[in-house]
Order: sequence, then C-alpha cells, then structure tokens
Amino acid sequence: MKTRIGLAVAGVGVGLWGLWLLLSALELPALIRLPVWLGGAVVADDFFLVPLTVGVGWLFVRWSAGPDRHRTVGAVRTTLLYVGITSLIAVPLLLRQGKGTNSTVLARDYLRDWLLLEATIIVTGIAGYFFTLRRSRASSGDIGGR
Repeated sequence: MKTRIGLAVAGVGVGLWGLWLLLSALELPALIRLPVWLGGAVVADDFFLVPLTVGVGWLFVRWSAGPDRHRTVGAVRTTLLYVGITSLIAVPLLLRQGKGTNSTVLARDYLRDWLLLEATIIVTGIAGYFFTLRRSRASSGDIGGR
C-alpha cells in the first residue's frame, strides 16, 4: 500500500511539474488555442479515424470470409497495420513541410520518402503473401503443376 501511495504522489508531482513547464513555456494566446487544438484532435479521431478504421476492418472481415482466403488475411492485416502506423507518424511532417515552423524538420522531400516507404511495405507484404502461399503448397505436396 505504501508503494501505491508513493507512486501516486510521484505521479501527481510529475504531472504538476509538467503543468508548470507548460504554463511557463506558452504565452496566453497559445494557451487559449491549446484546448481548441485538443478538441479538434478528439473530433477528428472520434468522427473520422475511428469510423474509417471500423469500416475498413468490417469490409476486410467480410472479404476474408470467402473460400481459401485465410492465407491472405495475415499478410493483408500486417501490411495495413504497418502502412497505417507509418502514415500516422509521417502526417505531421507532410503537413508542415516547407512552412518553417519546425526547425528540426530537415530540408528533404518527405512526401517522396513517405511514398517510397509505403510502396516498400506493400511490396514486402505481397512478397510475404506469395512466400507463405508457396510454402503452404510445398508442404501439402501441391507443387509441381498438379
């Protein structure tokens, strides 16, 4: 019980320190815009990203219920997962490129690099699917043109 209380006190302390740093680092107009930005993020997530994800998942499940599609499910699911994760990471770089608002953004073509990354992930997913398909046919004795 003492450990929980100690962790709770430490957590509250770190949270208050973060709040103090936030309030001391931002000016009043930025502090006013912050809740608007956070509210916009919640709205975008709840009314766009979640329905899109649920819809794509539902379509994928309906599609994968077809005959002999069980081998495809893992490859497509994994490919979509990695495309989604890398896209979410890349979106801030793509939106702010060339605007000079972030000094840590390097001078390079982020859109081209992101598209190459996504193409690489998709090609790797397709290759993984065919590798799995070939391996399953070889283990079942179906190789050799029968």
